Amino acid sequence: MKWLSRLLQRMPKRREQEKILEAESEMIAEVRQAHMEWLCAQQRLDYALDWDQIDYAVYALEAAEKRYSMLLRQAKAMKAKAKSMNAAYYYTLRIQ
Repeated sequence: MKWLSRLLQRMPKRREQEKILEAESEMIAEVRQAHMEWLCAQQRLDYALDWDQIDYAVYALEAAEKRYSMLLRQAKAMKAKAKSMNAAYYYTLRIQ
């Protein structure tokens, strides 16, 4: 019966670890998506021809830069690392 109590004590820790890994992987995915949006906004500015297109491209580029920097700060604050995404993947494989 002692083993059962130890197992039950470990279950909440495992769930907490899974939630942390899931939050980190979501944050990393958001940072990657924001980086791609920033690159697209840079390309949009490169190909803008009209004044209205240039204005829109500059606005979109500034917004994308701010979003990307905000997400980077959040990821650094939660100490998310790209390696943790791989760890989360292997962790879920090991559980199954």
